[in-house]
Amino acid sequence: MSEYYWDSKIEYLRNTRWLYYNDDYLEFLVKNVWKLNAPVNIVDYGCGYGYLGVKLLPLLPEGSTYTGIDKGEDLIKEAREVFDKLPYSAEFIQGDIDMFVHRQYDVAICHAFLLHMANPRMILQKMIDSVLDGGRVICFEPHWIANTANYGFDEIQHSEVVPLGILQKLYEESAKDSGKDGNIGMKLPIFLSQLGLRNVECRVSDKVNFLDQNMDAAEKDRLFQSLKEEGIGQELEDSVKVVEQLVQRGLSVEEAQAQYAAELKLFQVFDSDSWLTYAPNMKISFGTVSRE
Repeated sequence: MSEYYWDSKIEYLRNTRWLYYNDDYLEFLVKNVWKLNAPVNIVDYGCGYGYLGVKLLPLLPEGSTYTGIDKGEDLIKEAREVFDKLPYSAEFIQGDIDMFVHRQYDVAICHAFLLHMANPRMILQKMIDSVLDGGRVICFEPHWIANTANYGFDEIQHSEVVPLGILQKLYEESAKDSGKDGNIGMKLPIFLSQLGLRNVECRVSDKVNFLDQNMDAAEKDRLFQSLKEEGIGQELEDSVKVVEQLVQRGLSVEEAQAQYAAELKLFQVFDSDSWLTYAPNMKISFGTVSRE
């Protein structure tokens, strides 16, 4: 069995990726913003099971190709099985993301990947180095503090279950300690420009998930289960253990206890009969490679 963490999270990835984007908005980006109207060769860093390839290739001109790179052996196996059933030209490389990639692609992409990297600038530089002059680098990455602000509950105050100030401190302390930054989505335009890209822009996904008690029962159950896997209202471990872990991550004892109490309340009140709106608020940053 693989010891790589994300090899054990394939079902989680399958069940939560759809929460982040509307297909029509992705089509708008491809055709109206990026204007990818000729075949392109895409490389996907940290491709997982090939999610972005599955979403983007049907929107791209015929003749486009997709190369996925991931450290996970099981993830790459899954990706190959997925694409064996699809009519697209795709190749998958299993190995450490630090491996050298030749400058041969028109577009380099990544999805919810850089936030897990202690050295995101170095990875971004590798992405840039793999793209031909005039090509694009496109990054889909989260901004956790905006994400946690984008809940709407019925009959419960947002501040009772999502203490934003405590969470912001927790995210910032974790990033300072490990280099891995869940708020990287809002920083990427700065990084891309500082690394020499031109025409840098950032968009926000328009996806809002609505757990509606009047929706189709099967769709409601699917959405509820996905929201739980996303981490909303999850069951908690022992309070002493959780508080201790939060203190180790930079919170005071009082802040850690307040965070635990908020998470416990959300677990107690959130169920399949709840009304909830949730916008992941994913940031999509991109720029053009120019070596002149």
